[in-house]
Amino acid sequence: MNISKLKLLNVTLNDIETLVNIGRITFAETFSPFNSKPVIDGYLDKYLNKTVFEEQIKNHNSKFFLAKLEDKTIGYLKLNFADAQTENIDNLAMEIERIYVLKEFHGKKIGQELLDYAIEIANKMRTNLIWLGVWDKNLRAVNFYKKNGFEEFDTHIFMMGEKRQTDLLMKKEL
Repeated sequence: MNISKLKLLNVTLNDIETLVNIGRITFAETFSPFNSKPVIDGYLDKYLNKTVFEEQIKNHNSKFFLAKLEDKTIGYLKLNFADAQTENIDNLAMEIERIYVLKEFHGKKIGQELLDYAIEIANKMRTNLIWLGVWDKNLRAVNFYKKNGFEEFDTHIFMMGEKRQTDLLMKKEL
């Protein structure tokens, strides 16, 4: 695999099926080991469906990018600005809501490429900080963000079915 052939493409409504597919697969790969199938299926049906993604794509303060290697979609990135942010952190901030990569491509620097691209966009948009939420039990991701200069500043509760899970809120000032 040659990572130099990685392409990051702006998502449009024409890409909705691809986005739904990669979103559902990567979420299930990440959280299925820790949750029951009915809980995962319920989350996918409620939050990672065509209608929800269409609404988000239409919001000019949200941006999606597909990560493609040759003709295969291997992940995606979602960024939020202004009122599209999931928490009211700072109107001049940029939220990285999602960096998801297919499990078979973990450890191949795809996540790093997506994060670097997000930082590049934040700099172009002249945001003052980047922030994100990451599940406190996802130590691989927590350590990845720490390695890239993010620091914890708060927490919030993420409901997965009936289970309360804690997300660490992390930020990086620009």
